[in-house]
Amino acid sequence: MAIEPVTELGAGGAVRLPRARVMPLSAPPISYTAAVERYLTGSGIAKSSARIYRISLTTWGWMLADEPPPTGPARRGAKPPVFPGAQIAALWRLDVALREKTQWKMLYESAARADEVLCLNVEDLCPQDKRGRITAKGGATEWIHWQSGTAQLLPRLIARRTRGPLFLTDRKAPAGTPTLDVCPETGRARLSYRRAEEIFEENTRLPTNPLASPGDIEDLDGWTLHRLRHSALTHDAEDGTSTPMLLARSRHASVRSLERYARPGVDSIARHVAEGDPAARRRR
Repeated sequence: MAIEPVTELGAGGAVRLPRARVMPLSAPPISYTAAVERYLTGSGIAKSSARIYRISLTTWGWMLADEPPPTGPARRGAKPPVFPGAQIAALWRLDVALREKTQWKMLYESAARADEVLCLNVEDLCPQDKRGRITAKGGATEWIHWQSGTAQLLPRLIARRTRGPLFLTDRKAPAGTPTLDVCPETGRARLSYRRAEEIFEENTRLPTNPLASPGDIEDLDGWTLHRLRHSALTHDAEDGTSTPMLLARSRHASVRSLERYARPGVDSIARHVAEGDPAARRRR
């Protein structure tokens, strides 16, 4: 199955927590090589890019099988290991958008800035406490907190990694990439803010423009990653979260800077007023 990320527009223009719509595909491929080719064929990327991805995915297959991958010139044209049919079916059912799903849930649940989350390393996480250590504006070390949605996805995203960037690209880091932005266990680079923004914007074009046709998707504009932070704080305000807690959660220095984010919508204000109606309380 494939994962089609979707979002919903809430009151006041705030984005509701992204979810994944499961789209059924045909029967699982019979081999890992067939799975790679089906994925590349359906990805719509250029042939030159597909060639690079094919080498990376083949190498990943050897790593998954706990066997040393071919190195040097032998990497080109190397065949991946043979997996049992049942294992291939399980691999094919993996959420191919796991990285995005985890990233978006963490951004929403923590109400953190996107650049802070993308700079997280595996060793910065405290999974048992559902929190992570980030470097905030000004260089101060602070903590962000998340909920069960992120906590359930993180182990799958991290797998057996113990250090290095949390969110990685799909390919090996190019020469000259700073050491801190390279995973020492996989050799892949840290996912950049620009690329993460592009992915989210592309996946939210249709939700942003509900009356548009899917054929017009190339001409549409989606949401920014910053919208998730705005939405989380708006929803907290709509749920009655106190101003001191909103300030602590968002780590804003003043209420004035928080005002741009925590803006409950018309429906939320109407619900709040109705809940305080003396006549409504007497009917309970």
